[in-house]
Amino acid sequence: MNAEPDWITTPITADLLRGALDLERTERGLLPHRLPPGARRQIPDDQLAMAESQPSGVRLVLRTRATAVELDVLATKRVYPGAPARPDGVYELLVDGRVAGRAGVTEGDTLTVDLASGSAECRPGPVRTVRFTGLARKEKDVEIWLPHDETTRLVALRTDAPVAPRPDDGSRIWLHHGSSISHGSSAAGPTGTWPAVAASLGGVELINMGFAGSALLDPFTARAIRDTPADLISVKIGINVVNADVMRLRAFGPAVHGFLDTIREGHPTAPLLVVSPLHCAIHEDTPGPSAPDLGAMSEGRLRFVALGDPDETAAGKLTLTVIRSELARIVRERATADPYLHYLDGLDLYGEPDHAELPLPDALHPDPAAHRRIGERFARFAFGAEGAFVAEIH
Repeated sequence: MNAEPDWITTPITADLLRGALDLERTERGLLPHRLPPGARRQIPDDQLAMAESQPSGVRLVLRTRATAVELDVLATKRVYPGAPARPDGVYELLVDGRVAGRAGVTEGDTLTVDLASGSAECRPGPVRTVRFTGLARKEKDVEIWLPHDETTRLVALRTDAPVAPRPDDGSRIWLHHGSSISHGSSAAGPTGTWPAVAASLGGVELINMGFAGSALLDPFTARAIRDTPADLISVKIGINVVNADVMRLRAFGPAVHGFLDTIREGHPTAPLLVVSPLHCAIHEDTPGPSAPDLGAMSEGRLRFVALGDPDETAAGKLTLTVIRSELARIVRERATADPYLHYLDGLDLYGEPDHAELPLPDALHPDPAAHRRIGERFARFAFGAEGAFVAEIH
């Protein structure tokens, strides 16, 4: 019979976390945020408030000789009546950079969201424990990546040996902003989101500011990027602007310029990569908004449809084809005075041939295999020998 370890409880502090911009102390645990307090005060809807509290890319990073680690957490489980049940969030353990374990919790607070009305109700639930054992008793770097799409409060950290923050190894910080695809929707786990895949291949520290449904060129998001230390920055723009149907062509161009201008106030010479939308058949030539397909939901499937009229593009409504053209033009013109600004066509990451091979299961979000392909391609385009994140300015 194995004896219970002699546990050491270590306070969870910001220096043990990577990928979070704020750590809020609540009555039921510490809540990592991916937007700072000033930005959160300006959030206009529950969708972004929920998305930024989901810790995509956020991880505990420790140096320790521990053979066992326990993390008490309070997860928020989402329920969408009429839609398929969501899988439990995944906690992934990395030891010296390699995935060494996966775990989850089945209980926590329950947030029930009505997709038709947008109303939500939260029912409190219990704290549960994530446990990893069998680690080698040697000094090592241990990371626990939190679920990318499940709001998680951190309650307690226990190990059977002392822990310390991992020393800075000089890795560059890559800050990426985008939509639910960047957030990691439909990825198999937190290290399987395409930005996490790309960051691992590129040897950089990731700050993921991908917000499901909420990459809408909000000024407070641009200011958060401006004020966050980063060596490399990318912004993936377009799909949410279309599927939320929030602006027309006349407003889109100036909004992009303003977003980039604000980022440049804080990062005047950082490599800045603008990424246009991936292929998405329902919105290539059809404007938004998009909405859940009620017929599919009646069959227990989640699928999205575009509700716009292609003829409305003549009046300035946006499609992905229009946005790619506009983004390429904006970057081309700005780059004459900004040699650190670059453009990447999203179709080079996931195009129509990829859709034929790895179709979007719900018509909007890539599956785990497509996430990996997108991440690998981004790493090649951004971190490769001729990539935007390595090119020297002469």
